[in-house]
Amino acid sequence: MDMLKRFLRSPSAVIGFALFGVVAAMALAAGTLFPDDPLGLAGRPLQWPLANPKFWLGTDPSGRDILAQIFHGARVSLVIGLVATVVAMTIGVSIGALAGYYGGWADEALMRVTDAFQTLPNFLLLLVLVSVFGSTIETVTLAIGIVSWPATARLTRAEFMSLRSREFVQACRTLGMRDSRIIFREILPNALPPIIVYASVVMAVAILLESALAFLSLSDPNVPSWGNLIGAGRGVLRTQWYVSAIPGVAILLTVLAVSLAGQGVNDALNPRLKGR
Repeated sequence: MDMLKRFLRSPSAVIGFALFGVVAAMALAAGTLFPDDPLGLAGRPLQWPLANPKFWLGTDPSGRDILAQIFHGARVSLVIGLVATVVAMTIGVSIGALAGYYGGWADEALMRVTDAFQTLPNFLLLLVLVSVFGSTIETVTLAIGIVSWPATARLTRAEFMSLRSREFVQACRTLGMRDSRIIFREILPNALPPIIVYASVVMAVAILLESALAFLSLSDPNVPSWGNLIGAGRGVLRTQWYVSAIPGVAILLTVLAVSLAGQGVNDALNPRLKGR
């Protein structure tokens, strides 16, 4: 209850969750408000917003309804962000927990694997994975999760290293508990708050990475993503700038919402940090 009160006292957190709620509502209502294929031909190409009452946000160079693509794109972006975050958190937490708990050669080996993944920038490694395994939306989402786990692993490792020598862990060992139970039932729940907060960063980055791939025509072209819509407007950027600007604003607000919500959760979980 106290955590909820601290969260609600943060204006940025409330704004973030409100914006995120709007995006989520768009995703849920997309199929109802726009039941037809959002990538299907809807009207004359490159109609400006409000120029035609049928297309409030206009049409793209292929004559597709931009508003329909924005609503359906919200669903695509949220699914990609959530699934990629789950993949990254699962890999990162597992590796970080094992490295931080056991230390020694296990820590050394797992951290070298982590270093190997961090040698290349995330986006460059993502380009390699997509080039090798294809650009379907499932492959892209999984690839984003795979390139996003190293930072989570290091954060989890640091938390486990600080907790593994605590009294409650020593008591569990004295009672003869198995390592797996100590790791996942005793230490991990105490290490979760900063990991949960960092998950919001991973989700925001995942949305941006998919949009960047789509802008470069390396994501799934059969999916109505915001990045694909931005890419569709590249050729008419000087004259019909709205084609790229509208989905760009949608991405900006979504990433801002996730970031503000994550900061609000951080303030609620760590009230002492806010006062520093």
